[in-house]
Amino acid sequence: MAAVAAPSVEINLSSNAAVEIKKFLSGEEDLPETAGLRVRVVPGGCSGFQYSLNIEEESRQGDFIVDQHGVRLFVDMFSAQYLNGVTVDYTSNMMGSGFTFENPNATGGCGCGTSFSA
Repeated sequence: MAAVAAPSVEINLSSNAAVEIKKFLSGEEDLPETAGLRVRVVPGGCSGFQYSLNIEEESRQGDFIVDQHGVRLFVDMFSAQYLNGVTVDYTSNMMGSGFTFENPNATGGCGCGTSFSA
């Protein structure tokens, strides 16, 4: 019998995004060594799903843990199916600054850039 590979999630974090996340993490008081950034997909937004970023002290059971550029990302199983292959970036321009998500799984999007359909 062939061994079944454990499911995984591939999230790419740009160096700009990593720098900004590290700033947020360093600004938090008393964060343990186990802390990281939860990246998830939640129902809502104008296209059906929206992205959510939260600093958390530790991962939860069943989370995928991705380490990139010295940043620990936590992804739950529900979100993983929508986040596989996503690139998280941080941009700053005349219109403002913030995190952006390049999602090859999205079948549609919206003008705000924070929600998508799949």
